[in-house]
Amino acid sequence: MRISRLTPWAAGLAAVSLFAVPAAASAARQDTAEPRTPAAAPAAAASYDAYYAPAEGKTGAALKTALHDIVKSQSKVSYDGVWNALKVTDQDPANPNNVILVYSGRSQSKATNGGGANDWNREHVWAKSHGDFGTATGPGTDLHHLRPEDVTVNSTRGNKDFDLGGSPVSEAPGSRTDADSFEPRDAVKGDVARMLLYMAVRYDGGDGFADLEMNDRVNNGSAPLFGRISLLKQWNRMDPPDAFEQRRNQVIFDTYQHNRNPFIDHPEWVDAIW
Repeated sequence: MRISRLTPWAAGLAAVSLFAVPAAASAARQDTAEPRTPAAAPAAAASYDAYYAPAEGKTGAALKTALHDIVKSQSKVSYDGVWNALKVTDQDPANPNNVILVYSGRSQSKATNGGGANDWNREHVWAKSHGDFGTATGPGTDLHHLRPEDVTVNSTRGNKDFDLGGSPVSEAPGSRTDADSFEPRDAVKGDVARMLLYMAVRYDGGDGFADLEMNDRVNNGSAPLFGRISLLKQWNRMDPPDAFEQRRNQVIFDTYQHNRNPFIDHPEWVDAIW
């Protein structure tokens, strides 16, 4: 059976217009990007068929293995190189001088990357301590899960698993945290889910790094595990891929790593595997 990006799961998205870019984002730190709405699948979706051909007709563990074999072929980016890459992958569509911070939603000057309290830095959505891969080239520098974020918010998130509830996070409107978990704002809940699930498919222990897997708990510590999968599946459905996320996937494929996050192209595959 031929797999098309416009599967029944995603067909309803085709009638939805592309997200509205922020109307007046400026270089000021405190600008906040407008909420993103689901995007229609690109007309060029058929061009992905050859890339995903080995996954056609598969489900469950067989689909996960097939996707791993597809996406493991990639170019690597150095950790220093991540700085400049993020300035391209996460560029504010309304202001080319800025990036959008993933949890904060703020549009901030590209030039303010660094370690200061109000700078932005490199957030590992799959926390690097979950599997102890640090910033090694591979999972530690994989652009599919690295995003710009405010230094203070990044520290608040730390290496927590993802769950619901907690107290509001300063400088990240809509995000919440407690002692053992972090809840991102609604507009990126699906993004977070798809980044984590990409990591669980890409890194299976076969290239010198830990076998990254999903479970349904928090407090995973330094184990190569992330939760909670039942909630992440809900987030994938409630916040489908939008134009910002789709563009990001394409830029990483075209310019940097030359591999794709399959769950952005085929979000229905999340339920087909997990």
